[in-house]
Amino acid sequence: MFQKSKEIQGHSGAIYSCAFDGKYIYTGSADKFVTRWNLKEGTQDNFAIKFEQSVYALEVNQTTLFVGLSDGSVHIFDLEQRKELKFFKQHKEAIFSITVNPIKAHLYVGDSDGNVSVWDSNTFELLIYIPLNAGKVRDIAVDENGERFALACQDGTMRIFESSYFNEVSTINAHKDGATSVLFQDNQIISGGKDAMIRLWSLSDDSKVLEIPAHNYAVYGINQVGDSIVSISRDKTVKVWSSELDFSKRLDLKEGGHRHSVNDMVVLNENEFATVGDDKRIILWSRT
Repeated sequence: MFQKSKEIQGHSGAIYSCAFDGKYIYTGSADKFVTRWNLKEGTQDNFAIKFEQSVYALEVNQTTLFVGLSDGSVHIFDLEQRKELKFFKQHKEAIFSITVNPIKAHLYVGDSDGNVSVWDSNTFELLIYIPLNAGKVRDIAVDENGERFALACQDGTMRIFESSYFNEVSTINAHKDGATSVLFQDNQIISGGKDAMIRLWSLSDDSKVLEIPAHNYAVYGINQVGDSIVSISRDKTVKVWSSELDFSKRLDLKEGGHRHSVNDMVVLNENEFATVGDDKRIILWSRT
């Protein structure tokens, strides 16, 4: 079972996003910094970037760092050369989700106004811009074959696209008050919502397979860590589930967890993950 293994502090504002490059954790904060952390030492690395706006979304693809800001701009950095490769402002509203499809070499970017842009993750050329009018796109997930990507939208829908021609192949009315997180799992998909529910859906016919009153407030992330499913929430908790979504453990303040909203998480390996939140803390969790 998972327990707290380390805590890292250093930001002066809430931490909204995190990413992992295989060695370092990167965090984006309301203090307008992207900071890199040495996991072994539990200390800040000498890599940090200061922006003019809050950092809402982060993604790392090999040696490339993607940063989405509250003003709608996206900055792309080469981590080895420590230089900015590209800056674009295709979006006019805050960037809430950035996800790489490594198989298709795509970069998916979603904003708070319901727009999604798709970029070539190698050349950074715009492939398509999709105005959905679906409200905030808070999460984007890619299936294991890279053939589909799914969006969690503020209008309550979970929208699934094929990644060759970017056609919308399915729209599921997943959560009444807004879908906030999404995760592909074999031929099924898991969604989390502002309604604090986690639901499991069949991708064969879009039918609901299972629903769980998982949290007290919005589910801000769902991820797979080894053979476990982990969810995070605005209710200050992290919850661990089996792969069949049977409840396993609650990681809260009593377990050394967060004091405020848990905003993002990143998987380090099959036995470890990290969470970040409004309490300005990075917490590492390890399977015992």
